[in-house]
Amino acid sequence: MRDNSSATVPVRPVISSRAGSSPAGSSPAGPVRKRAGIWWGLLGVAAFSFTVPFTRLAVEGLSPLFIGSARAVVAAVLAAAALALTRQRLPRGTEWLRLAMVAGGVVVGFPMLTSFALTAAPASHGAVVIALLPAATATMAVLRGRERPRAGFWIATGAGAVAAVGFALAQPGGFGQLQWTDLLFFGAVLAAAVGYAEGGLLARELGAWQTISWALVLTAPVMVGLVAVSVSQQPPAGTPAQWAAFAYLGVVSMFLGFFAWYHGLAIGPMAQVSQVQLAQPVMSICWAALLLGEQLTWATVVGGLAVILCAGAAVRGRLRPPAS
Repeated sequence: MRDNSSATVPVRPVISSRAGSSPAGSSPAGPVRKRAGIWWGLLGVAAFSFTVPFTRLAVEGLSPLFIGSARAVVAAVLAAAALALTRQRLPRGTEWLRLAMVAGGVVVGFPMLTSFALTAAPASHGAVVIALLPAATATMAVLRGRERPRAGFWIATGAGAVAAVGFALAQPGGFGQLQWTDLLFFGAVLAAAVGYAEGGLLARELGAWQTISWALVLTAPVMVGLVAVSVSQQPPAGTPAQWAAFAYLGVVSMFLGFFAWYHGLAIGPMAQVSQVQLAQPVMSICWAALLLGEQLTWATVVGGLAVILCAGAAVRGRLRPPAS
């Protein structure tokens, strides 16, 4: 008789569906997930590329305080409805603190600072200075997500940052010094970088759209108060085009765009996905020329080309495996 006691039974490998759970390159799914993260990130960047031109258009008739706060209130209403209809669970414990970091960066800091800066700076100028955001986000990703890019990655992101700062210093009227609007833009970059990096990590636990939705709901009482203050100081009165631009800022820039962006960051690698945002200045400059009639200078063209070339080099960078 044949003894079948030693016969082996084939076992199917179990593949986790959680984002970032398997090492990159361990299976064919690694490169596929990486490409998916970059494409989702690009979709979010395309949505965000209209933010600076439309903010510049809106501040011509509406106060920057109203734009920065009311757009968050509009998005918070949509977020609360989406959370209630889908019956999402409440965040727990330290998730609330992390949501506060996300909200402080992308709901309060970035919209407010850019709105005030764009009352005086052209949209194309702001778009190039904000090109520092991917390098700042990558730095925050390293600190929070334990991602360790190789030296070539940092060389490319550093070159993009230098190009953006050099562009700001070389503008007419700057005389080699940063203007007050540039300081606001740099503050906006730092705020958004914290919100993007923390939001990308939190999206792996709460979900992409759930993260931005809870952040909006969390800050809604404060933003409603700021709307009341802005309306009492200067009642909003704008043209149909300015109100349409404001509607885009509230619905897409503050809400729907984050669906794709945080989903891409959650898939990761975050340090690489964040670099596709270096394409945003070029898109925004094109929209500023087409929609606002802003004249493109050689400095703007050269600055835009420099950062987009750095983006291509950075996205192709490889990540070291995280330290054990």
